[in-house]
Amino acid sequence: MATPIVFIGDSITDAERRTDPAALGFGWVREVATALRAAGEERDIVNRGISGDRVVDLAARWADDVLALSPSLVTVYVGINDTWRRYDSDDATSTEDFENGYRALLATVADVPELVVVEPFLTPVTPEQETWYEDLDPKRAAVARLAEEFGAAFVPLHGILTEAAAAHGAAAIADDGVHPTALGVRLIADAWLARNPRQTR
Repeated sequence: MATPIVFIGDSITDAERRTDPAALGFGWVREVATALRAAGEERDIVNRGISGDRVVDLAARWADDVLALSPSLVTVYVGINDTWRRYDSDDATSTEDFENGYRALLATVADVPELVVVEPFLTPVTPEQETWYEDLDPKRAAVARLAEEFGAAFVPLHGILTEAAAAHGAAAIADDGVHPTALGVRLIADAWLARNPRQTR
């Protein structure tokens, strides 16, 4: 049996996968799966996103949701909730804790043939959200550092979606600044599919 492709993250990955008979959700993972299958991909595609998750939440379920599947490709997409909870719940995650927790996860899949990390994004739709960059930008930089450290493909999503927001308006990409619209979903899927193959291990 072919080893699976696993996507793990928060609500952006989840996309209501548990109400989807195919268990892929109705977001960017489904679009990626459609493209991969059209290209003849035979491995199972597994969505393990859970809405609201932060790095610490991924750590709590990592063994069951990633390691137990013995995947041949792992994509990790997390970070916006590590910022958001600071502002809506006064429950901050320091950049140091975020990076160290993320590093510990990646260390357990260092031998997986392909590892992909997706940069968290924000397209602010309110003045308050503009202030979130103070917290998010260092975490974005941490994700980029970890991609280099582990030789992972890095999906530079924030820049891609920021450019799209400038062209179409922020709400056209994510109507609340965080959760992608249909256009945002397509751009995320396209960015994943266009990841740099030179970093494939």
